[in-house]
Amino acid sequence: QVQLVESGGDLVQPGGSLRLSCVASGSRFSAYAMGWYRQPPGKQREWVATITSSYVTAYVDSVKGRFTISRDNAKKMVYLQMNSLKPEDTAVYYCKHGVAPTTVGGASSGYWGQGTQVTVSS
Repeated sequence: QVQLVESGGDLVQPGGSLRLSCVASGSRFSAYAMGWYRQPPGKQREWVATITSSYVTAYVDSVKGRFTISRDNAKKMVYLQMNSLKPEDTAVYYCKHGVAPTTVGGASSGYWGQGTQVTVSS
């Protein structure tokens, strides 16, 4: 059974930075894509970033140039470095374990962490 645990969420001022971490267990971690999603208050969950097993990355337009996804296969961890944070980045951020080397799959596939709260406010 794959389990994911996120950490690193916090209250931060606009323009600040945070790094989210997600550790996986029970997984052939290096063989799968990993992703980050977020759910703003009152809104649906949305995809933020993906990193494939070959370290190819992709981002939603709203975070390009500000967020960086990375992974450490030896530690079975995936990270989301978030810079120049804006109030609209406020959300619960979820780590997702993919279903294949190049995709994290849909909402009903793969595995989800429990989420970590990021609040951007002055």
